[in-house]
Amino acid sequence: MTSSDTVYCPACGTAVRTYRNPLLTVDVIIDLGGRRIVLIERKNPPFGWALPGGFVDYGESLETAVRREAMEETGLRLKDLRQFRAYSEPARDPRHHTVSVVFTAAGVGEPQAADDARSLAVFAAGSLPAVLAFDHGRILGDYFASVSKTGRAC
Repeated sequence: MTSSDTVYCPACGTAVRTYRNPLLTVDVIIDLGGRRIVLIERKNPPFGWALPGGFVDYGESLETAVRREAMEETGLRLKDLRQFRAYSEPARDPRHHTVSVVFTAAGVGEPQAADDARSLAVFAAGSLPAVLAFDHGRILGDYFASVSKTGRAC
């Protein structure tokens, strides 16, 4: 896989380099207290349970994107928003190379599945679903290990 390819202008034949870059995403670990977190069941491939999140729109900050995605998918507002970690393994998303900045936050409101979430559920650390999308099992493992070690996620 190369990071750039050469294509030729159909009008003049000039060589033009096109670049392929990772896509930027955000995910959020929404804590409802007592180490209970919100996961959504994805309506679209890749299927499975996942952290709420999605692609950052052009001109949007990471914080705005994660708040938008959380509201669209769960109906929850976020408070105490903090960056947790970034995940960039090229194969983390089977559709394309993505880099995700993961946040932690407390959820405010009544959680409801919406947008591209088939359903929504609240899970405790020891009762996560067997099928998690993307690398969200690793992310949640890192999160719960961090909480166990420090008493908080960040």
